Amino acid sequence: MISLVVMADRTGPAEGALSADRAEAAIARLTALVLENSVYQGGRFDDDMSEKFFDQYFKSLDPSRMIFLKGDLEEFASYRLTLDDLILKVGDTSPAHRIFARYLERLSQRAEYARELLAKEKFEFADPSIYSMDREKASRPADIEEARQLWRQHLRYEYLQEKLSKKKPEEIVDTLKRRYERSLQTMKKFDRDQVFEIFLTSLAHVFDPHSDYMGRRQMQDFSIHMKLSLFGIGATLRSEDGYCKVLDLVPGGPAALSGLIKVGDRIVAVAQEGKEEVDIIDMPLPQAVEMIRGTKGTTVHLTIIPADAVDSSVRKKISLVRAEVSLKDQEARAILTTVPVGGVHRRVGIIDLPSFYADLDRAREDGHKSATADVSKLIEKLKKEKVEGIVLDLRRNGGGSLEEAVGVTGLFIHKGPVVQTKNSNGQVRVETDTDPAIQYEGPLVVLTSRLSASASEILAGALQDYQRALIVGEQSTFGKGTVQSVLSLAPMMAQAGLPVQEDPGALKLTIRKFYLPAGSSTQLKGVVPDIHLPSLNNVAKIGESELDNPMPHDKIEPVPFKPLNRIKPFLPVLSEKSAKRVAAEQEYRWLIEDIAELKKKIENPVVSLNEEQRIQEKEEAERRVEARKKARASRPSNTQTNWEITLALADMAGLPEPTSNLATNRHDLRYLARNEDPEDAGKEPLVDIALEETKSILADYLAQMAQQVDSTADAGKDPARPGNDPSRKPPRDLVSEPDRKL
Repeated sequence: MISLVVMADRTGPAEGALSADRAEAAIARLTALVLENSVYQGGRFDDDMSEKFFDQYFKSLDPSRMIFLKGDLEEFASYRLTLDDLILKVGDTSPAHRIFARYLERLSQRAEYARELLAKEKFEFADPSIYSMDREKASRPADIEEARQLWRQHLRYEYLQEKLSKKKPEEIVDTLKRRYERSLQTMKKFDRDQVFEIFLTSLAHVFDPHSDYMGRRQMQDFSIHMKLSLFGIGATLRSEDGYCKVLDLVPGGPAALSGLIKVGDRIVAVAQEGKEEVDIIDMPLPQAVEMIRGTKGTTVHLTIIPADAVDSSVRKKISLVRAEVSLKDQEARAILTTVPVGGVHRRVGIIDLPSFYADLDRAREDGHKSATADVSKLIEKLKKEKVEGIVLDLRRNGGGSLEEAVGVTGLFIHKGPVVQTKNSNGQVRVETDTDPAIQYEGPLVVLTSRLSASASEILAGALQDYQRALIVGEQSTFGKGTVQSVLSLAPMMAQAGLPVQEDPGALKLTIRKFYLPAGSSTQLKGVVPDIHLPSLNNVAKIGESELDNPMPHDKIEPVPFKPLNRIKPFLPVLSEKSAKRVAAEQEYRWLIEDIAELKKKIENPVVSLNEEQRIQEKEEAERRVEARKKARASRPSNTQTNWEITLALADMAGLPEPTSNLATNRHDLRYLARNEDPEDAGKEPLVDIALEETKSILADYLAQMAQQVDSTADAGKDPARPGNDPSRKPPRDLVSEPDRKL
């Protein structure tokens, strides 16, 4: 139990709501106490934590380290080791507002200087100067003169970006003037509550990146998100280097369905139907999100910098119709296709599971709607069509219901432990599949990516521990191995006898940690695949490790379970064959070139401010893209036959009309791993190289299993062919045995 003793000044009315200052003091002290005592890894809010909090608050306001001066931090240095005392003893939140006031002062100075330069300076780009794109660890300017030099260089970078995107000088000046003025005015409109929310969120992030303080406004946004009633484009956005960046796309949402926008794209401008475009570079994320949201059925026009643009000056305009993301558009679905095995084409299934969903509201209407039930139905349909292997695609699955993750895992194993969860007291709870039935016993490959997170990591990790499935994918999954819970502060305030006029908000707290049956946490490390595939995501800044203050990876005691022997005997051969194919495949050779280029940009994140050099670099990159398009267009067209099976079709006899192109058959383009522009769909074949290689790996797996069956038969044992042929049984060392105790 956390008790809150009021230490603030008792002057003022004895009854009724607290004043704004006293309410802030009470909320701040309560938040600090709860974080100390309830967050999973907890820790005392002491001088060390105070120092981290001090730095985190400055980072929250000025992540690019170009607004505050070194002298500002020195002036406020007395807070560095005293924020803990100020908050815990008296609830003093004045540092938040004093530091924010200085932030506004520096922001005003930058805006005024930008106006002066735009009015007087002749912007020329013939010199060989460069601009550093990544200032996360850069030194802050020593004084105002050094700051002005940095601000000027940043403005020149922005001007050249607009110039290379074919804007006229007067348009560029107008755009940049409005950008700086809007940025300043937006921050000036921040009220006391909004500053307070940034301050306490900075404190929560010192404990771990998934704990947050949510003020009244943010709680409203959170409630909307959880109910999936938000009308927008169906994308998760974050602020990065002043840009609004696409972090994830909601399966079935307008953005994913359009195929026009993808993860990593940066939104630089927004226009409502019939209205002028608004530049959103350097706009606070909440304001940018509000502009993108809107009434259902209305159109929003976005200007984006594509993630794979040859130059950051590239702009692309797209239009999306806002809509509510329905559960139906996020349902699992399957593809029936074939792979060559020993000169014969064998049928295999691909199940695309976008999330571990569970619609409890719908359960009251027509039965429990769940990922487990839907995947089970698709498996039954694939079995009826006599598939000999299945790929479970989790590349875009960011998680969902823990119960559903356990349920889907249980479709592939006999009963046994799936995941362990440990709370802050060290108590471990084991989530177990208790159903001894197995929905599918044949060869299974799970395809993952850096975006596979949380519940996806539980399923992939458990099947890897059991040696039940071959895990194929990018270098690791996301690495989010924690559980959060939302705790409203209002009841605790009332218990302490502290009425407030408005909702004091809530805390989103990390309360538990996930561990796999063998004892390894999925936190930070994620699930490392058995076979790695090259990907830009392998070097991009994606994953738990890129967040501030992530919890560490660790291990606990394993729980008893019976591993199978389905993967290790075949893994050396499967890995070798895959590596040879990847080395020979032109698409992968191009991808490896792109990876090398991305590595260079990450290791040396500078951009030239020489216009001629930038134009040459851009033209060279465009020629490279065109050469690849021509090479793809010259290839023989894809003649492979595929059948898409939705849940509605799974109940029907027979198969739908086939299609010869797996990628373009997906209406939401989730299978386009390389995210080629849909406008080029008719000009060149669209190939999901990760999925194609995974199918080849599955074909090799089937061939290796068949060879083992043949060798078993030659040795005088009963021949057995793995798969779903009811007339034959797999060898005993390749299946789990239900009569044995776990």
